[in-house]
Amino acid sequence: MSLAHTILATLGSESYSGYDLWKKFSQTSRYYWQASQQQIYRELGKLEKDGAITSVLIPQEGRPNKKLYRVTEEGIKALKTWLVEPSEPMAIREELLVKVIAAKLVPKSVILQEIERHRQIHLQQLSVYQDIEQQEFSDISQLSYERKCLYLTLRCGIRYENYRIAWCEEAIALLDGESVRFANKLTEG
Repeated sequence: MSLAHTILATLGSESYSGYDLWKKFSQTSRYYWQASQQQIYRELGKLEKDGAITSVLIPQEGRPNKKLYRVTEEGIKALKTWLVEPSEPMAIREELLVKVIAAKLVPKSVILQEIERHRQIHLQQLSVYQDIEQQEFSDISQLSYERKCLYLTLRCGIRYENYRIAWCEEAIALLDGESVRFANKLTEG
C-alpha cells in the first residue's frame, strides 16, 4: 500500500483541501496510515500530475487560496486495480519494543516512564476514536455499505488502542516488580 492509495481512498467521492486531508489523517486515519503534512502535499502534487486527482482553486479573503482535491475517473480506476490485488499483513516496526529490549542499559524508571507515556498517548487516541464512534456511528444497523466499511476501520483502531493500553499496563506491572499481580492477571484473563 502506498500513500497514494490511502489518499485516493480517503478522498473517495468527497473533496478535501490538503490541510483538511492531513487533519483527517492525523485524527481518524492514524491507526492505519500516518503521513506528515509535507508528505501529503507532495503526494497530492504527484497524483494531480498523473491525472488521478484534480483540484479547484477556491479564493479566500485574508488567507491563501484553498485548493480542493477530488478523485478523477483515472484515480478510481487505479484504486480499483489496487483493490483487487492481494494485500500483505502489516510489517511491525515498533521503536518502543526495541527500547524495551535494550532497557537494561538505563535505570528502570526510564523505560517505565516511556511505557507510561505511550499508555497515555493510546488512552488519548482511544478517547478520540470513541468520540467519533459515538457521534458518527450511533446506530450501526442503519449504515450503508460504505459507512460500514468506514466503521470497521474505526473499530480496528479502537481495538488496536485497547490492545496497546493493555500491553503497556502489563509491561508496567511486570517491570515494576508486581510480578505476582501480573501472573494472577494473566491466569484470570
